[in-house]
Amino acid sequence: MDPTRRGLLATAAAVTTASLAGCVGDTDAIGPYEPDGESGGATPEEMTASPDEDAVAETAIPIADDQLPVSYSLETLRGEVIDGGVPQDGIPSIDDPVFEPVADVGDRFRADDPVFGVVREGEARVYPQSILVHHEIVNDEIGGESVAVTYCPLTGTAMGFERSGVEFGVSGNLVNSNLVMYDREDESMWPQMLGTAIEGPLEAASLREFPVHWSTWSDWQAAYPESTVLTEDTGYVRDYDDDPYGMYNPSSGYYREDSDPIFEPLRTDDDEPPKRMVLGARPPEGPLSIDHETLADERLLEIDHGDATLLAVHDRSIDVGHLYRNPDGETFELEDDRLVDADGDSYEPGEAPLKRVYVYDAMWFAWTGFYPDSAHFG
Repeated sequence: MDPTRRGLLATAAAVTTASLAGCVGDTDAIGPYEPDGESGGATPEEMTASPDEDAVAETAIPIADDQLPVSYSLETLRGEVIDGGVPQDGIPSIDDPVFEPVADVGDRFRADDPVFGVVREGEARVYPQSILVHHEIVNDEIGGESVAVTYCPLTGTAMGFERSGVEFGVSGNLVNSNLVMYDREDESMWPQMLGTAIEGPLEAASLREFPVHWSTWSDWQAAYPESTVLTEDTGYVRDYDDDPYGMYNPSSGYYREDSDPIFEPLRTDDDEPPKRMVLGARPPEGPLSIDHETLADERLLEIDHGDATLLAVHDRSIDVGHLYRNPDGETFELEDDRLVDADGDSYEPGEAPLKRVYVYDAMWFAWTGFYPDSAHFG
């Protein structure tokens, strides 16, 4: 990045920081959740639109073979998009990320600081939440593949998408409080949690996803000591010690489990506190969520979901959940934090000999807003 451009970006960043703080307001003043049992105004209606085949053939963005489920029509979702309080790229993505080895980080993080971890093609990366809360998207390259690592602080969702060189940016808009990304190829609009474009040349097309694991600094560096860590050398001026939404440790401000979201969700469901963390999945049998704390306590959950038999596993080393299809009802037990099958063969929790189901962490209100008919386990 040339010095002139870096200086311009730094100036813009100072303005953006003020805008971001103004958007979330006084997080300490956010009141406790007061459930009223009423649904939001959006009417669920399964999306029936199909992507334009010519647009899919022409784009450089990797498009998933199978369309992800969407519980609303594109027209409904477009009507629910709101201005998040900043312009397009007002929250700037990190497009030239700089990393350093775990061993060089020193005491910059506390043990329980949240981080997002990725492992691809044998390469492990760490993205501190304290940095991503100010940028939300990192256009990166891992294992020789260009990817976007994304985080929405309003919904607590960290997700990865393949991009084949096309950058993603922050549109400045939200739907169901969730980050609406845009691609810098043709500017289709992609709500992060849906992974599906709701507007633009690629509307109704779905992105190829990959797991981004929500963990803590101490757990991740112990499990993956050879990781490289995103540094604060982002090209922007930010106080990365200050989270405008509050703190995860201890939970405060916006991140309190029982506090209301700032923006009205698509739908409401008071079965759980609005910001309780769940593990969300979208298998062909229909969306489902698993209470993260329940899974951490039980360690193994056998789930009957429609015609499918699923196995949820808690990986204690980095405090994340995995979900697998288990069509033959194979029996597993956890011994010394390893999965052991009926033949005595053992596996790491994230390496079971079963077909993996993609999952990601989300706040309860956000998950049930997007997937109001989701089954819930926990």
